[in-house]
Amino acid sequence: MPFINVNQEASQEVKIYYQDIGQGKPVVFISGWPSNSQMWESQLDVLPKNNIRCIAYDRRGFGKSDKPWESYDYDALTSDLDELLKQLDLRELTLVGFSMGGGEVARYLSKYNSEGRVTKAILVSTVLPFLLKTDNNPEGLPQEMFAQIEKEIYADRPKFLANFAKDFYSVSLLNKTVSDDFLNANQIITLQSNGNATVKAMRSWSTTDFREDIKKINVPTLIIHGTDDKTVPIEVSSDRTADMLPQAKYIKYDGAPHGLFYTEKEKLNNDIFWFVNEYQSINS
Repeated sequence: MPFINVNQEASQEVKIYYQDIGQGKPVVFISGWPSNSQMWESQLDVLPKNNIRCIAYDRRGFGKSDKPWESYDYDALTSDLDELLKQLDLRELTLVGFSMGGGEVARYLSKYNSEGRVTKAILVSTVLPFLLKTDNNPEGLPQEMFAQIEKEIYADRPKFLANFAKDFYSVSLLNKTVSDDFLNANQIITLQSNGNATVKAMRSWSTTDFREDIKKINVPTLIIHGTDDKTVPIEVSSDRTADMLPQAKYIKYDGAPHGLFYTEKEKLNNDIFWFVNEYQSINS
């Protein structure tokens, strides 16, 4: 299996697992919380057939990557991304960040893109610009909500993840957006992390203010969000991010949940291809 080694901590080397599929224009996929690169299966099965080289990696603490005790802040996470791009010598690439992964996109573009490796960015169901409600961010979500998430993870992580997935895909008795089998598979994927990494990564995406990072984004950007997102409501995230990036293209998926990478996979694949290939359809 392919890994890169990063030495974020002087005393501990961290191995980062990645998938590298296909040939063509490089696109790097950054997963959401609490998942890993397996969440991108519907993209990695299709886009390489259309001259897209797909690279997806497991964030530290998740999937097949090492799980250090500390260093789940966005500076450490984005340094891992930078090492991946350098070690694979990727250039003229598109970054696709889903949910939590949008943070790595913004931080990378604000701090690491001096060589111009990244030429386009796609933010899907993003946590940007700043989720936590504070005195200077009244549009955010209350700290009590995130404290409850942490409490539930430590109390019964499998139960929390099962319930979280239902909101993630907007599943209800009357709205079966995904099958029970899919939910079971999703549970297996999210359990590949551990409680420590799950909580510390959650603290990062829930409390990090990306507003200054967003000001430094200077590459063509596509924002995609579902209007029925119950996990990261569109009003507190992508609507605000789009206002801060007036040059970005903003596509709202009507009625789509947070996990639209699966429920709207054909539409998302086409929009990724369209944006990477200068607005050509995947079928053209």
